[in-house]
Amino acid sequence: MDYLMAIDLGSTSIKAIVFDLDGNRIASASRPTEKVTPPDHPDWIIWDPDQIWGGAADACKEAISQLDDPSLIRGVAVTGMGMDGVPVDAQGNALYPFISWHDTRTAPQAEWWCNNIGAERTFMITGFPSWAIVAVMRMLWMKEHQPEIMARAHKWLLIEDFVNAKLSGVMSTDFSMASCMLLLDQAQRKWSDELVEASGIPRSLLPEIRVSGTPLGPITPEASAATGIPEGTPILQGGHDHICATLPAGLFRPGAVLDIIGTWECVQMALTEPVLTPEILQADLCMQAHVLPGSFVAWGGAPSGESLEWFRREMGKDVELGAKDNDAVWNTLLAGLKQTELGASGAMYLPHISAAGCPIADTKSLGAFVGINTQTTRDDLLRAVIEGLNFQFLHILEAMQTRLNTSFESITVTGGVARNEFWIQNKADMLGLPVEVSDIKDASPLGAAMLVGLGLNLYADVQEAYERVKAKGKIYQPRAEATDAYRKSFEIYKSLYPALKPVHHALFDMFRQS
Repeated sequence: MDYLMAIDLGSTSIKAIVFDLDGNRIASASRPTEKVTPPDHPDWIIWDPDQIWGGAADACKEAISQLDDPSLIRGVAVTGMGMDGVPVDAQGNALYPFISWHDTRTAPQAEWWCNNIGAERTFMITGFPSWAIVAVMRMLWMKEHQPEIMARAHKWLLIEDFVNAKLSGVMSTDFSMASCMLLLDQAQRKWSDELVEASGIPRSLLPEIRVSGTPLGPITPEASAATGIPEGTPILQGGHDHICATLPAGLFRPGAVLDIIGTWECVQMALTEPVLTPEILQADLCMQAHVLPGSFVAWGGAPSGESLEWFRREMGKDVELGAKDNDAVWNTLLAGLKQTELGASGAMYLPHISAAGCPIADTKSLGAFVGINTQTTRDDLLRAVIEGLNFQFLHILEAMQTRLNTSFESITVTGGVARNEFWIQNKADMLGLPVEVSDIKDASPLGAAMLVGLGLNLYADVQEAYERVKAKGKIYQPRAEATDAYRKSFEIYKSLYPALKPVHHALFDMFRQS
C-alpha cells in the first residue's frame, strides 16, 4: 500500500490529507487560515507566516496520527492560493507578513505598472493581466514602503513555496505559481529579462522554477518533528490549487470545462499553447502554465463563495443563535429559497464585495443589491446573491467562448460550494446545459497528491492517474423555461457594473482608499 500526502493552503482553511493511489482519503485534518487586520491599518488584510506554517504543521501531525503506518507515505506536495508571497532571509525566515489577495493597498503599484510598463505588453509576455494582487505589485510596494526589509531579503516566496522551504529547506517554485508573479515569460518558460529589468526587482529574489512533481529533497529533521511526517519522506514541487484541481477532473483534454467554486470561482480549460492576444487581455482572462509540462490553462476567476459567507455572517445572526453548527445555519437559510421566485422578486446582486474579477477586473468596484422594495425578503436577497454569482459565472464563460472562439462539450463543477444543490441547479438553468458535480472531494489536494505519484513514477502517466482517481457525480439538467427567463435577466445583470461604476469609485476613494 502506497500513500500520497498533500497540504492545501486555502483562504479559509489549511488542510493535510493522505490519499491512496486510487484517490481514497485515508486520513485528514485541518486548521483555520486566520485573516489578520493590523490595528493601525483597518483596511489591510494579512496572513501571519507563523500561523500558516504552524497550521500546516499541526494539521499534518493530526492527520498522520490517524495512520497505522506513516512510513507508507511516499511523498508530500503543497498546493494552495497563488498570489500571496513573502520576503525571506537566507534561512527561510519570513521578514514581513503575507499581504493577502483581499488587501487593496497595491492599487497604486498596479497603476504605475500599467502606465510605465504597459498592461498589453506585459500580457503578451506573461499571459497575465496586471492585477494589483499579483506578486510583483506586492514586491514593488515593499520596495517603496519597507526598503530596509527588501534590502535584507534573500528570496521572495509565494505561500506554497514558503511552506515547501519549511519542509525541505529548498527555495523554489513551479511554473503554475511562477505565472502568478507577473514576471514569467510563458513562451520561453523562464523569468522575463525585459520585465525583471523594467520592474527594478533584483533577479536574485526570484526562486528557481521547477516542473511540478519534481522532488525537492527529503523533509528536514526539524520539519519532521513539527509535522510528524517521517524523516526521509520526499517533498515534491506542487502547484497552484485551481490548476492542481484539474488533474482529477481530467482537464488535460480539449473541450472540457472545470468550474471550481470556493472563496473564488475559477472557470478553466486546458490548451496546448498559450493564447497571448490583446483580445484575451481585454476580457481579463489568464493564460497560466499548467502543472503538466507543455500544457497551459486558460481561466477566468472572480471572488465568489465569500459573498455567501458574508450573507450568513451578517444576515443570519438570528439563525446562528439557535443552530448547533454551520451546516445547520445553512440548512435553515437555504430552506427559505423554496418559497422564492425566479429572479428574486426583482432583486439583483452585483458580487463585487472583494472587488471585480473576470471579465471586468476593477479593484474599486463594490458589491450592491438593486431592485429592492418594501416586499423584498431575506430569502429574496439570498436568492439574489446566488443568482448574481451565477450571472458572474455566465459572464466569465461568455468571455472565454467569444475570445477563444471555442465551445464546450462538458461542464464539471467541484469545490466546497458544489454541495449547495440550489446553486448548482440554478447554474444549469442559466447555462441551458447539463452540469455535472464531481464526486471527488478536495480536488486541489488530490491533484497535488497525483503530482507526487507522477513524480515518483507510481503512475505510468497522467491518464493512468486520472483513470484511477476519477469519479462520476450527479448531473443537473437545465429547465428550459428558467433558461429563457434568465437570458433576459443576464442582459440586465451586465448593465449593473457600468451603471454603478462611477458611484462605487467615488465611494471607494472616500472610504476605502489606503
